[in-house]
Amino acid sequence: MARLPRLYAPRIPQLVQARLARPLALLGEPAPAAALDRIRGWLAEAVQDTAPLSMHAWAILPDAITLLATPGNEQVLSSVMQALGRRLGSGMLRARVYSGRYHNALLEPGRWVLPAMLWVETLAVANGHVGQATQWPWSSAAEHSGLAGGSMLDGPMLTDHPDYWQIGDTPFARQATWRQRLTGGVSQAQRTQIEAALHGQWALGEKIFLTHLGRLASRRVTPAPRGRPRKDSQSTDESRTGGESRTRRTPEYGTSRSRPDR
Repeated sequence: MARLPRLYAPRIPQLVQARLARPLALLGEPAPAAALDRIRGWLAEAVQDTAPLSMHAWAILPDAITLLATPGNEQVLSSVMQALGRRLGSGMLRARVYSGRYHNALLEPGRWVLPAMLWVETLAVANGHVGQATQWPWSSAAEHSGLAGGSMLDGPMLTDHPDYWQIGDTPFARQATWRQRLTGGVSQAQRTQIEAALHGQWALGEKIFLTHLGRLASRRVTPAPRGRPRKDSQSTDESRTGGESRTRRTPEYGTSRSRPDR
């Protein structure tokens, strides 16, 4: 199967995930804190050095790096992931870094940004590393909850999406609401849709959003319908009549069928 081109549309948030070719630790093993700290620092540097980019959420796990961001152009996220890959390859893994190309999905603001943020910040819980999202130091969950402890990605490194601002009138209200949402997590239906869009590298949103996005995006935003394309009625009629249209034609003036003058 041909490789899909990168999916991009101006000012649309993207969910991005790159899986490591060799996990830094196996499930059940202690978190490799020193290695994760280094990757967190490299991510901060890559984001600072590669503008314009608004980072809304992030999570670093022993086997994957996941970001939610709004890029300012078509190349900026690729540049961030390439910069991380170079640092990982030369400073830590010294081998193949990623298991393949990173995957990305476009998200409808007002509908899927907050569920995707929850999905990102609860990945450590979903993968069995911790019991609560804010216990994992290598994600943005603590900052959005008001519990950040001086992470290198705190403060100006995170740009809150407007959807996050809508959940409370003050920072304290937003943080309290977010702590509650982190505890509840995303529903199984939302998780399935987010992961399907990310795996397939499609857009996630309502039909009207997808229709509008299709005019702006770098390629089609949803999978093509399965099966053969449907034929229109005119093509069907022509095929039944040997390629001739059933419409009766009127003779043109000046042809041999015209009655001669007398």
